[in-house]
Amino acid sequence: MKAVLRDHLGEAFVGLFVVVFAAWFVWFAWGQTGGGTKAGAIHVAALFPNSSGINVGSDVRVAGMKVGTVTQQTLDPQSFQVKLTLAIDPSVKLPADSSAAVTSEGFLGSNFVALIPGGDTVPLKDGDTIADTQGAMDLMSMVGQFINKSGDAKADAPADATK
Repeated sequence: MKAVLRDHLGEAFVGLFVVVFAAWFVWFAWGQTGGGTKAGAIHVAALFPNSSGINVGSDVRVAGMKVGTVTQQTLDPQSFQVKLTLAIDPSVKLPADSSAAVTSEGFLGSNFVALIPGGDTVPLKDGDTIADTQGAMDLMSMVGQFINKSGDAKADAPADATK
């Protein structure tokens, strides 16, 4: 065995390097994608009427900066609303009266939960529920409403303007 290892020492080092690099890559990717939540994360719940585009692992942001992730998504059997559990970085002290909204990064961007800080002096604690929420906007119905409204311009015009 020692003779085989001695004869193939270079290949053994290359193999060891590949294994260490693969382990580092998995650890790095896990952290960057929110696979692991920070130790001591604050877990809060929020009920949304519509959470289209939000999944477990979606970002939670304050002023565009990622401060947490969605860790659980369930349907509340009493209200038939979507209950999201959010894991928030403990260094971010959000006021207890903060609100949450499902927002998009743009026309084709992914959705995330935006937290809007309130004015309360008491911070959110582990297990709290965010009461003020706004669900996802249905972009297709908004475009349809806009198109239908723009076609009614002649009907809304004053009587003298149509002559």
